[in-house]
Amino acid sequence: MKEIKAYIKPKKVQIVVESLRDAGFESVTLYKGEGTGAHRQKDASPSLDFHFTDSPIVKLELVCQNEEMDKAVQLICGKAKSPEPGDGIIYVSEIDDAYRIKTGKSIKRFDMK
Repeated sequence: MKEIKAYIKPKKVQIVVESLRDAGFESVTLYKGEGTGAHRQKDASPSLDFHFTDSPIVKLELVCQNEEMDKAVQLICGKAKSPEPGDGIIYVSEIDDAYRIKTGKSIKRFDMK
């Protein structure tokens, strides 16, 4: 299984999440945040909590089966892309397994090792 963490512009969240849902990725977690990067956005401002200029970001997380990862990454890239620089970044990590709390059963479909 794969964990996808995407840091995207807040104005792109609605279209990205709706597109993921339409493609069958129903379990998505979102976090509001502020970040710094190689590109400083026009709406960057002094942080209220830290001593640097930052830009608003949204962290999107989802876990999917190995064979679904490329589809999810391409969908996020396609929907989060804009003409301006600083669209964000996506990280993909390996997940050994995941379990539903209610049943205690694994949601991993099969082992790809």
